[in-house]
Amino acid sequence: MSNAEHLASVMVEQLIKAVDNGLDVVPVLADSTSTAKIGPFIARFPDRIVNVGIAEQTMVGTAVGLSIGGKIAVTCNAAPFLISRANEQVKVDVCYNNCNVKLFGLNAGASYGPLASTHHSIDDIAIMRGFGNIQIFAPSSPEECRQIIDYALAYVGPVYIRLDGKALPALHDESYRFKPGQIDVMRHGEDVALVAMGSTVHEAVDAARILDEQGVSAAVINISSIRPCDTRQLLSLLTKSKHVISIEEHNINGGVGSLVAEVLAEAGCAIPLVRLGIGDGEYAIAADRAATRAHHGFDAQGVVNTALRVCRGN
Repeated sequence: MSNAEHLASVMVEQLIKAVDNGLDVVPVLADSTSTAKIGPFIARFPDRIVNVGIAEQTMVGTAVGLSIGGKIAVTCNAAPFLISRANEQVKVDVCYNNCNVKLFGLNAGASYGPLASTHHSIDDIAIMRGFGNIQIFAPSSPEECRQIIDYALAYVGPVYIRLDGKALPALHDESYRFKPGQIDVMRHGEDVALVAMGSTVHEAVDAARILDEQGVSAAVINISSIRPCDTRQLLSLLTKSKHVISIEEHNINGGVGSLVAEVLAEAGCAIPLVRLGIGDGEYAIAADRAATRAHHGFDAQGVVNTALRVCRGN
């Protein structure tokens, strides 16, 4: 397994490889060259970049135009500004028209930490799930990220990929194969199922190890493919545990916690669920990652505390 890698750097590497392999990929930026870590791509393909300046609506509109012209248009900018400032363009121009645009939401969640709510993106999955006709992915590791990007570039249609803003260590080895819709089972367990997306999968993995030492058997379920999602497989996995806890650096409404709740409710399944993330009606605090996750109770220790409480009936 490799050392920690920043997922934006992984994105750039895959975009370069795609062009080298003959794909007509054109990244579109909103003065986001630093955020996107796009320098290596510009060095290789200086005439294959469109930078519209700080104008996210124009960025998305330009990407749509490029896609109509036969290009694989890729937007690369910070998730909070893509989702908030270009909301209508994403909904109407990209999704409604089924354009071949790949939207990368960089530095998602509370990655920007102390920059606070103007720079946090804790509602992006909820918003994208409300749009029709767009596939949604949230990779948890560098290898998973590579394979999701390769799939997205080959798929014809709109895609949103949520990328964390910190370097992430490996979770998957070379045998891992991403399949859209498939649920990634990191660990099996009978007492509690820890269901997470993106970087919080690491919190779930760490929590499961601690819980195992305390006699609690925890499954770890990584939902990197949010749409499509094999909800039958997810339900089958959830029903193997007595309790379910969802973990996400996102508001508990509209993200993975809501997806799990929907699956359980629609199946008439009475397994208790606790959703961990940014609470209903709350913003993430302005702090670094460790402090933010500890404050909101979804760091590894917070997950352990919740799991012990629900499993032991405290």
